[in-house]
Amino acid sequence: MAPITEVEGRRVALSNLEKVLYPATGLTKGELLHYYATTAEVLLPHLRDRPVSFLRYPDGPDGQLFFTKNVPPGTPDWVTTAEVLRSEGPARMVLVQDLASLMWAANLVTEFHTHQWTVAGPGEADRLVFDLDPGPPATVVQCCEVALWLRDRLAADGIEAYAKTSGAKGLHLLAAVRGSSSERVSEYAKALAVEAEQALPRLVVHRMTRSLRPGKVFVDWSQNAARKTTAAPYTLRARTEPAVSTPVTWEEVAGCRRAERLVFRAEDIGPRLRDHGDLLAPLFDRRRAAELP
Repeated sequence: MAPITEVEGRRVALSNLEKVLYPATGLTKGELLHYYATTAEVLLPHLRDRPVSFLRYPDGPDGQLFFTKNVPPGTPDWVTTAEVLRSEGPARMVLVQDLASLMWAANLVTEFHTHQWTVAGPGEADRLVFDLDPGPPATVVQCCEVALWLRDRLAADGIEAYAKTSGAKGLHLLAAVRGSSSERVSEYAKALAVEAEQALPRLVVHRMTRSLRPGKVFVDWSQNAARKTTAAPYTLRARTEPAVSTPVTWEEVAGCRRAERLVFRAEDIGPRLRDHGDLLAPLFDRRRAAELP
């Protein structure tokens, strides 16, 4: 029987704590749960009120990976859920609102992916996102160059952007927006991706076509669509090593000359939080949310 832990008055079953999930580093499921418990203060605000899709990898990144969007069987009745309209019809999804829900979800061994809108306003986006994905031999170094161009271009429209690593091989740019639908944000993001390709033709491609991507950075604007999700800040990724989608400073972006400089693992996050706090905290200040031009 899985040990039962009390978390904020809730009984949470935590299983297989000694199981090694990341053979490359030896990180166990117990250590994964400890990571989420100790980063909950900064992670939870990025999850709260957003329907969560789980990319599960219960046997580690080398095992089976599968998305879970509907409420999983066996979900405790105290976990908050919400009905979400999807293209195939209404569905019920999980909202990770508190530490107990986070620990229950983390016990499933999952990446956390969220929409760019909250359950209170599914018709209005409150985030703009660009996913910068390098096509080899390009790396995150080239993503950084593109990110700086996009930061300045967004600033010209009065939009303040923030950066985080994807936890894979690229970068994500995020900005707080208001007053626009997901469709309008997608249109705006696509226009900027096209503009970036015109300004940086040796570096940027705005189309997903694989044959166009070697050596360039794909500026994926499509994740602004209402149905799409993006890896949440501070989520561990199902990669060979326990890499984390980590907020970074613009100084780190501008100074990146080697890809490994922007790789952060679970053990790196605590010291970074002590040094920087949550670099994405300004996204929660609605006074700084921009209206699209």
